[in-house]
Amino acid sequence: MKISEIISPESVRLDLTSPSKTSLLQTISEIAATALGIAASEIFLALTNREKLGSTGIGQGIAIPHAPVPAVGSPFFLIVRLKQPIDFEAVDDAPVDIVCLLLTPVPGSQLNVLAHLARKLRSPEIVEAVRSASTPEGVYSLLADDGEP
Repeated sequence: MKISEIISPESVRLDLTSPSKTSLLQTISEIAATALGIAASEIFLALTNREKLGSTGIGQGIAIPHAPVPAVGSPFFLIVRLKQPIDFEAVDDAPVDIVCLLLTPVPGSQLNVLAHLARKLRSPEIVEAVRSASTPEGVYSLLADDGEP
C-alpha cells in the first residue's frame, strides 16, 4: 500500500489549533469519525492505547499516531499541520507541528505506509515544504508523490 492510495486533498488540515496531545488526539479522532461514519470514541481509544505503548512522536516536530480500528473498512490517512507546536512526548522531546494519522482495519497492515511515510518525512526539504505550504492541495501533492524524496 502506498500513501497515494489513501491520501486526498480532503485528507489535509492546515493550521489546526490544539492545546495538548490528548486534545489533538480527540480532535483528529472526531475528524476521522466524521469521514468514516464510525464512533470517535472507538478511534480515540485505539489511539490512546497505542500511545500508552510509547509516543508516536518520531522527532523533528513530527508525530505519526496510528492504530488498528476494526470498524475502519479500509486504511484512512489524515495529515494535520498545527498552527502552534505542542508537546507530544516525542523521542527527541521537540514539540510537534506535523501529525500524520493512519488508521487501518487490521494490525500490521499499516507497516508499508508507515515505512514510506517515515522515509519521506526524513527529507528536510519535504518537511519544510509541508510547513510552508499555503494550501491543502500543496501538502497533498508533496505526500502523494510516491517517488523517493
